[in-house]
Amino acid sequence: MKELTVEATIGSIPVITEFVDEQLEQFGCPMKAQAQIDIAIDELFSNIVHYAYHPGTGPATVRVEVVEEPLSVVITFIDQGVPYDPLAKADPDVTLSADERDIGGLGIYIVKKNMNEITYEYKDGRNILRIRKEL
Repeated sequence: MKELTVEATIGSIPVITEFVDEQLEQFGCPMKAQAQIDIAIDELFSNIVHYAYHPGTGPATVRVEVVEEPLSVVITFIDQGVPYDPLAKADPDVTLSADERDIGGLGIYIVKKNMNEITYEYKDGRNILRIRKEL
């Protein structure tokens, strides 16, 4: 398991993405899975930036673990901001046109569709969001 703690700012997204990608490359992660994970990092870390500490900022930790059976990567996002469960909102109705849909929710919907598992909990004053992608 490897982890990195950074300031929850938009500027930290490339740092986090590079950190995770380095771990993925060690396990021969397929490019398609890596691209899907990179999109998830962008979406989920952006949510931390915009909701956890807004309008201020604070620390956020990203933990990367590779597990066997089946071979998967588990990425955990941890912050100490206000409780925010991005999974609580209903999925957008993607059968509607963009003009007819409510704003928001499409990014987390894409993450849900591309990951094998996504969970959220608020525990000990921390938001803990985990995604799992089978490799």
